Amino acid sequence: MTTPRPETLAKLTPVLTKRWLSPDAWRIGTYEQLDGYAALRKALKAHPDDLIQLIKDSGLRGRGGAGFPTGLKWGFIPQGDGKPHYLVVNADEGEPGTCKDLPLMTHDPHALVEGVIIASYAIRAARAYIYIRGEAVHAARRLRNAVQEAYDKGYLGRNILRSGYDLELVVHSGAGAYICGEETALLDSLEGFRGQPRLRPPFPATHGLYASPTVVNNVGTIASVPPIVLGGADWWKSMGTEKSSGPMIYSLSGRVANPGQYECSMGVTLRELLELAGGMQPGHNLRFWTPGGSSTPLLAAEHLDVPLDFEGVAAAGSILGTTATQIFSDQDCPVYATYRWLEFYHHESCGKCTPCREGNYWMVRVYRRILAGQGTHEDLDTLLDTCDNILGRSFCGLGDGATSSVTSSLQYFKQDYLDYIEGRTAPKLSEKTLVGAH
Repeated sequence: MTTPRPETLAKLTPVLTKRWLSPDAWRIGTYEQLDGYAALRKALKAHPDDLIQLIKDSGLRGRGGAGFPTGLKWGFIPQGDGKPHYLVVNADEGEPGTCKDLPLMTHDPHALVEGVIIASYAIRAARAYIYIRGEAVHAARRLRNAVQEAYDKGYLGRNILRSGYDLELVVHSGAGAYICGEETALLDSLEGFRGQPRLRPPFPATHGLYASPTVVNNVGTIASVPPIVLGGADWWKSMGTEKSSGPMIYSLSGRVANPGQYECSMGVTLRELLELAGGMQPGHNLRFWTPGGSSTPLLAAEHLDVPLDFEGVAAAGSILGTTATQIFSDQDCPVYATYRWLEFYHHESCGKCTPCREGNYWMVRVYRRILAGQGTHEDLDTLLDTCDNILGRSFCGLGDGATSSVTSSLQYFKQDYLDYIEGRTAPKLSEKTLVGAH
């Protein structure tokens, strides 16, 4: 196990994670002792437009995957339109490898609650929703307890802190569908319909929840708002890079000595993250990894020094995504890993569009054939052709994300596929897998 160098340790910038290890961090008493709700008091004295400008000036970008500028999204909400405005927090964290929002809600739920109140005040919303994944029972319990504590202390409800501002906050548990992580499918589910993506335009900013102006933000995005209000835009921009400001929670899992959450300034490299995590597990050498979850193109060992910010990862041919950094070694098979991810996307496809519904179904069958030792060279062309018919042609990003590991694994590890096809690697699946496969 390696000991991090001082300059690497300096990359750690605990902002959202600073309270996680405090005793009873999820209780309002602890939260208030550690700057809790101080940002709300400051925000309620400001004009809502000034708060939107502050978030714009900070350069905060969405922490849910796309990295869209948060202040710009808030600014899209029309004012004086006579319609109710809504804030919806996307807490439907369900992508393989992604695990930064659940610990945040479990260990520090009031950070999210306070962020919700400030953001709702800024966009003039009187009602807000946190849509949490149905399986996240413990996190939902902590969150609901925090919401009740906030009501009891006067941080929620009518005339918050005697400011004249009213807000109702509802925690809603979904039914456990990955598609509901897509913002319009989430809105449909929240309205009581089957979770399926909507055609855009119109966009949620004008026709969101109940056809009213709506902001949909990720948990990490909203939890970043109170620190920015307290510290200011310049302080936030002092961390990270010019176009990717602030800290980010990087979720390391897989073949690392100490997997977990590492909050660092954006632009940290995987080499530095591995150093913080104690290096690779004994006997393992890095071979491939995901910079942002299973929906992002794989990167290889040659990308150890790529800056993990929105621009750096894009320049390397991938996407920063949810910063779910899954680490695989020379003892792991990229073909089998891709197959397991594809099984997930095939299972979770909502079925609304043909490219995703049919494409993932057939790709899973091709992978099973290859891994059972019955693949052909033509199968590789079929996989690439199928990905070409899914990417950019599916109704939402789920289809696009499903192709990422297929195309990138063929780009970097085509020889692994050929070894199965040409008999140099023993089959990983039995022929029984091919019988009635679906």
